[in-house]
Amino acid sequence: MKKGKMRLVVKVGSSSLAAPSGGVDPAKMSLLVNAVSQLREAGHQVVLVSSGAVASGYQSLGYKQRPRTLAAKQASAAIGQSLLMQTYTQLFAAHRFGVAQILLTRGDFSNRERYQHAFQTLSLLLDKNILPIINENDTVSVAELTFGDNDMLGALVAGLVHADLYLILTDTNGLYDKDPRNHPDATRIAWLPQVTEEIEALAGGASQLGTGGMRSKLIAAKTAQGLGIPSFIGKLEQPSDLLEIVQGNGNGTYVSYQPEAPATTGLPTRKQWIALHSPIRGSISIDSGAAEAILEKRRSLLLAGVRGVDGTFSPGDVVEVYCDGALIGRGVSRYDAADLAELLLPAGSTRHSGTVIHRDHWTQIT
Repeated sequence: MKKGKMRLVVKVGSSSLAAPSGGVDPAKMSLLVNAVSQLREAGHQVVLVSSGAVASGYQSLGYKQRPRTLAAKQASAAIGQSLLMQTYTQLFAAHRFGVAQILLTRGDFSNRERYQHAFQTLSLLLDKNILPIINENDTVSVAELTFGDNDMLGALVAGLVHADLYLILTDTNGLYDKDPRNHPDATRIAWLPQVTEEIEALAGGASQLGTGGMRSKLIAAKTAQGLGIPSFIGKLEQPSDLLEIVQGNGNGTYVSYQPEAPATTGLPTRKQWIALHSPIRGSISIDSGAAEAILEKRRSLLLAGVRGVDGTFSPGDVVEVYCDGALIGRGVSRYDAADLAELLLPAGSTRHSGTVIHRDHWTQIT
């Protein structure tokens, strides 16, 4: 974690924005805007990932609670998103900050060109001192193309913009060793070196107004950690709370946070796309010598180390790489699957030379 000015991604859930009966809670919105504005005034760059579109819009359609059908959710989001942005624009204008709306789908991440464009757009907005406000494009998203919840969207955005810290705001002040609603002696876990399966088991279910719960927040923090980004999970109660979180004094749970540690570089944007978002077109199996070369010596994968090819892929497609049946990484193939398979035959013959996956287009899977 670096000191000084930082790039931050702040994710706020539906329960932290909407009134219990539906619609936007003006007091909650004002608190969030005041807190984010304090970060901005301190010189930090901020990207806001905001839930609440569905929760804000369903009352206008006559629903008494959050709808369950896809069409009703999408219609609610279409109304609620405009209400959210209208409120954000007015509230941030009082602090003399401009805002920009960005709606994303899974397709924007899985398509390499769109992913790069999203990175360039966000970078330009931040450089121009504009606050990007991001939400999933609920109006057009379908089940297989969603992020599951905005906790994961926020983690992926944090990776995309190379954030220094990912702040996940919710309705509880972090993770407890027991459910504090049922156990008065529950103890808050202030710091986690990493998210394990045992830690995930401590988490509960989804909140009434949103789709995520503590478990989804831990999984999102785990994803961010894999991208070299520490996280914080906690509750916003005072306008100064976000500054306290950044300074290491937040009332919540930090994940892989080290206040005195130097900044981590994280995965380059290109390698994030390969690791997390790229469509997988096939697989390559390699021998132990090649695995050692690319994992320990950081070398490219050469043709001599390839032992098998599976699937149908073209040059430029992303493939998974296996050694002894275990997935070790993903990379961009320089070969067509059929051509690569032909070069490996007949078995035992002298193999051709060549680079199958260059080290700059490779990511290790741990």
